[in-house]
Formats: sequence, structure tokens, C-alpha cells
Amino acid sequence: MNQRINIERIEHWIGGATAPATSDRFGEVTNPATGEVIRHVALASTDDVACAVAAAKAAFPAWRGTPPLKRARVMMRYRELLEAQREAIVKLISQEHGKTLDDARGEVTRGIEVVEFAIGIPQLLKGEIAPQVGTGVDSYSIHQPVGVCAGITPFNFPSMVPLWMFPMAIACGNTFVLKPSEKVPSAALLLARLAKEAGLPDGVLNVVNGDKTAVDALLTHPDVGAVSFVGSTPIAQYIYTTAAAHGKRVQALGGAKNHGVVMPDADLDFTVDALIGAAYGSAGERCMAISVAVAVGDVADTLVERLAKAARGLPVGDGTDPAAQMGPLISRVHCDKVRGFVDAGEGEGAKLVVDGRGLQVAGRENGFFIGPCLFDNVTPEMTIYRNEIFGPVLAVVRVPTLEAAIALINRNPYANGTAVFTTSGASARRFEDEIEVGMVGINVPIPVPVSYFSFGGWRNSLFGDQHIYGPESVRFYTRSKVVTRRWSEGRAAGAPSLVMPTLGQ
Repeated sequence: MNQRINIERIEHWIGGATAPATSDRFGEVTNPATGEVIRHVALASTDDVACAVAAAKAAFPAWRGTPPLKRARVMMRYRELLEAQREAIVKLISQEHGKTLDDARGEVTRGIEVVEFAIGIPQLLKGEIAPQVGTGVDSYSIHQPVGVCAGITPFNFPSMVPLWMFPMAIACGNTFVLKPSEKVPSAALLLARLAKEAGLPDGVLNVVNGDKTAVDALLTHPDVGAVSFVGSTPIAQYIYTTAAAHGKRVQALGGAKNHGVVMPDADLDFTVDALIGAAYGSAGERCMAISVAVAVGDVADTLVERLAKAARGLPVGDGTDPAAQMGPLISRVHCDKVRGFVDAGEGEGAKLVVDGRGLQVAGRENGFFIGPCLFDNVTPEMTIYRNEIFGPVLAVVRVPTLEAAIALINRNPYANGTAVFTTSGASARRFEDEIEVGMVGINVPIPVPVSYFSFGGWRNSLFGDQHIYGPESVRFYTRSKVVTRRWSEGRAAGAPSLVMPTLGQ
């Protein structure tokens, strides 16, 4: 009991103010670099969620009626505040997630870019008009907000993924309830406080911390009209089926097993640097991480040798250490899970070229660290190939041709992102045309689209019809309405007609 009193407690944000939980349930927030519990976070009850949804519903009519230009001006001020408070957000991310400060800065930047896109909402909400579709008849389309929207976000990007969701939803005229990961709650609450400071009316953005209880309450609440999710594939499937069964529109982004194809003509110095960053950045805890290097032809031996040398020399440590390039994993449970995958890879016959399981970080012996791991001679039947490990494990698969590489990737149940490394325009063009994956990089290892395109995968990496942020988010967070208009002034009344109207004749 004394520990709970002495440790900071994170509550909810409802109606523009801190809202104490109605439940006494709480979770532990841990610094992954030290293993220490640094905060407690309130876990929402269904009553807490209902309170947040009610606040969002009450704020919706006035916010819906706010001109898009005024909403854009709030986003302008919000962007300025995010820039001013960037380092405070970065510190919270590194403290609760463990990623390096530079990596956290990159995360915040990618989130701010979506806010910048949202500033253009007056242009993005413009409809179309077709005058004189019939005699004296005009048709036009308008885009109107959905209502109360909800976002459920993962631990690996405490600020970026929330910023992928609520700025676009709010700019479109909706109100929002955010349920961040209970492992990393602090950054999301700071984002909400800054939004209020930017002029966002109370109740437009709410934050409820919690676990499955909070998630299920959002998925089934009759006043929630749309749900956005980023996380693992099994949970994405659950989110999609549950929310859709309750009449909601859903975008649920799932897991990944991203492949980086290395052609024999690739610039190996550049390629190795790119693969190291894509595989081990953020300790591999990215849905866009490259976890499979597909070596084509005779490039494999040299590629593995160079990857091994680079992986062995990668500095691992506390994310706040300027010398560290890779930090810890999110939790001891997840660290043990990743070690289990490495064990399985060895047991199934893959060649473990670099083994990071024994890594010790001086002064951080209780942290959740595992060093870079590199496997060679991996086959598609192996556990380490079939599963999303979400850790610093890179598997090399050898194939004879580009055709075989494309076929391998297209057979994989995941289809989030992929990349090819080559100096051949013909190979690159064939790859981008034939590959069945949502985001493709040509000599770009992590092809996360800029904010004015949209982010999303295919197959088991996405459940729903719309990708996240960018133009597709405008379509997701609005409903289209088509109006056909005619005025009757000066027209003589005629006999009623019961036939199907045909205007364009």
C-alpha cells in the first residue's frame, strides 16, 4: 500500500480535465532500461469509458458545427505546442518505452507531420458539384463527420500512432476517445493537455487508460461510430469483428513480417546499413521493421558476413545514453518471449550467426535487454519465419532469383511493408508491380508513407477498407452525402408521376 501512495498515479482525461478512475484497478508502468516500476496507471472500468464517451457525445454538436477553417487554426496552434514540447514528449517516450532519444524524436516528428496534414482540412473536406444534371437540377456531394470516434493504440509508438488518429478525426469534425497502451500512458496524456492549450474545446479529445475491459467497452458502446486500431494481427481481427458486429466502421492494422530483398547488384555498404537500422532500430519493436532479409543468388555469403559484423558492433544500452543505438524491450515477459523464439530458431536448424541472448548492460542489469540476433539459412517452415517476433531478430532466407523472392513474399500471410535493394531499374519496376504488399520501398528499408499519402498493409496486416492518416483517413472519418437539388419557383404543378425519375435527359 505504501508503494502505491509513493508512486505517481496516472488517471484519465475526460471533458478537458483529469478524471480519477471509478475503479481501484491499476497497472504498473515500468522503465524497461532499469526494470523499475515508475508509475501506476488507472485501469478504466466500463463506467469510466461511458463517462468519456458521454463527454465526447456532448461536445460533438458544437464541434461539428465549427467551421473547418477554425478547426484548422486549432491544429496550427497544436503543431506549435507540439514543437515547443517536443523534448518533454521524447523524454516520456524513452522513459516508458525504452527507445533511444533520437528514435523518440523521429517518432514525434512523424506524428507532427500528420498534424500538419490536418491543417489542410478545409481543402480536404471540399466536395464536388455537377450543375444542371437535369433541367434546373444540380447535384453535389458533402463530407460530414461520423460522430464519436475511438482509437486504440500500441505500446511501441506512444505519441506517433495516437497522432496518426485523433488529429485527422478531430479536424474532420468528430470527437474522440483515445485508449493508449497501459504500458506507456504518459505521452498520450501530455498530447491531450497540449490539445486543450491549443484551444480544443473540452470533451472533443478524451483519454481513458485501461486494458481489455476498456477496449471492449469502446467496441460495444452504441454511441461510438468508428474505431481505429494498431496492434497485433490476432487483436486486430478481434477488434474488427467485434466493432463491426456492433455497427461501427473499423480500420484495424495488424502485424507484419516485412521482407527486405537484396539483389546481387545492390550497393552492399548502403544495404547493410539500411538493414541494420530497419531490423534493430527500436529493438525491432516496429510493425515496419525488416525482420527477414531475402538474399538473392550469390550475394548471401557476403551479405551475412557484413550484417554479422555490423550487428556485433551495435551499441545497446539505456535509451537516454547518447552512445546507445538500441535500447531495451518493453517488458521482461516480452524479452523472455523473444529469447524463446531465438531458442526455437536454433532448435529447428537455423544457423545462429549472432547471439544477443547473453547481453548485459553495465549498471542496467535488471533491464529488459537482448542484443541483436542474426540467423542464416532460415526456411519458411521455421517458427522464426512464420511469426512476428517483434524483437531484434533478423532472419536471412536464401533464394535463387527475384521471381522466387517475390513468390516467397506473396505467400506470406502478412503484407504490411517490404523493400528491395538494387541498382537495376528493371528489377525495381518488376518488384513494385508484382509484389502484393501495401507499402513498398525501393532502396528504402522502412517505407512509411509521408503524411499526405496513407499508411496500411494488405492481407492479415489490415482489417477494414481504409488505411490510416492521409487522404484515406478523411474518407474513414467522414460520411459522404449526395444532394440532388431543384427549386420549384415559377413551375406549374403537374400530374404526379410514379415512374423512376431520369434527370439527365
